[in-house]
Order: sequence, then C-alpha cells, then structure tokens
Amino acid sequence: MKEIEIAFIGGSGLYKIPNLKNSKWLTVTSGFGEPSSKIMVGVLNGKEIAFLPRHGLDHNISPSKINYRANIDVLKKLKVQNIISISAVGSLREDFKPMDFVLVDQFIDKTYLRKKSFFDDDCVVHIPMSSPVCRNLVEKCSEILKKIKLSFHNGGTYLCIEGPQFSTLAESNLYRSWGCDVIGMTNMPEAKLAKEAGICYVSLSMVTDYDCWHPKHDSVTVDQIIQNMNENSENALKLINEICKEKKIICDNETKGISNKSLITNRKKIKQKTKKKLSNILEDL
Repeated sequence: MKEIEIAFIGGSGLYKIPNLKNSKWLTVTSGFGEPSSKIMVGVLNGKEIAFLPRHGLDHNISPSKINYRANIDVLKKLKVQNIISISAVGSLREDFKPMDFVLVDQFIDKTYLRKKSFFDDDCVVHIPMSSPVCRNLVEKCSEILKKIKLSFHNGGTYLCIEGPQFSTLAESNLYRSWGCDVIGMTNMPEAKLAKEAGICYVSLSMVTDYDCWHPKHDSVTVDQIIQNMNENSENALKLINEICKEKKIICDNETKGISNKSLITNRKKIKQKTKKKLSNILEDL
C-alpha cells in the first residue's frame, strides 16, 4: 500500500469531505478495538487523502467513549504521514472570538477516563511531548488560512476536559487563570497517540463560543454552538480543499521514529503477544 500524505480527523459538524474522486469507505481493523468509523479514502485536487469522523458518522460517540487508540492505529495502517485534526472549541480569551480558527501548539490534559498510550502491556515507552504538534504542518496551515482570508491565531494552549458536560463558571475561570486559550474535549489523548505512532499532527481548532466565563456569553447553548460550528465547518472545508493543492508536505523525520528512540524496555523481554499488537506502531519489534 502506498503512503497517504494527509488524513483529516473531523470533529463536531464535519462528517465527510465532498468532491472526493474515487472515494470509498474502508473497514480497517485494529488490535486496540473498533475505530469511530470506517475510513474514507479518495483523491482531492490530485492528492490522495483519508478522512475519519471522530464522533462517528451519526455523531453518536461521546468524547470519553471515542477509541482514540484504534483511530490512530488504523490511520497508521493506511500509512498516513500527517494528520490535520479539526475540532470545535470554546474560547477562554476575549480576543479569540467565535468563528476564529486557532492553530494550537500546546495542550493541557485534564481527562481521566481514557486510554492514553499504546504502550501499556510489558513495554514502556516515554516519548517527549514538549512540542506536541508538527511545525511544518502548522506553517502550511497558517499559509493557507492567510490565503483564504480566514481569521486565525497562530499558537494557543488547548485545555482538554473529560466532558461531555461543559465547564462550570469556577472551572472556566480557573483555566483562564492558568493561561489556557481554548477548551475542548477531544484532542487529548489524540495528539499523544499520533506522536507515539510517529504521525505528524496539527490541531486546527474552530471557536464556537466563549465557554461560560464571558459576562455577555455566560450560558453555552447547543443551538449557538451548532450554528457557529456549521459555518466554521464550511470554512474548514475551504482549508482542506486548498491544502490538497499543495506540493508534498515534508514530514518531520524525528516524529516518525520517536517511539523507537524512546523505548525503555529491552526488546528481547517484550512478550510475543505484545509485539504482535504493537507491530504497526513500533518498528523492528
């Protein structure tokens, strides 16, 4: 199977990519369970891409129930080199307005119910996460957002909560005091797992609301979010269309082999069953 240069993970409001040529939905199995959906593959502007709806095609998977490990594992099996994760978020800053995009560069993970690593069975890997996103992808997305004249912020800290409830006012103000910029429910452990799998990752966050801290927007409503989300999803499709016109994106080679370099356990001591399960994620087992 040849490489797929880019996969898009669609969050709330983004369940398919139109105008794909030769498109088909593939069933890809994983040793880590069932992914959110089949994977759509096809060609857009001459570039072969993949698409995965994070919450399922019917948006029936809650953030805590998403099988993040299986999602990343099946994209790795399709030889995906880069992931652009598209997500709806709330803003924790006055100047990060609804309808703005944010190219996130840092995360704070406050989730506690999720499987966060591929390496939990007699195989210990400690990957560095100081730079959780790919600078090449961020730069490319920044260029495209400027080109299509969408309002965006280059850099920001994403606070990931467990959900599915929104924050209390006290929580929202606490996260603001920490210096967080946006709040969401899905980019962790997704970004960690992409790193473990050696896939370059970028988070394109779409602001739908001001969470509940803002005195003029103190009640987050689903109706408000859906309206902004639908419009933002149309803008996200513009970015997808344009980025697929670009020449080959150079993947970060350091990310590709990061788990091999970060393996602590003696390879000879890893059980055969574990080696089989991890054969897609960790090379040379």
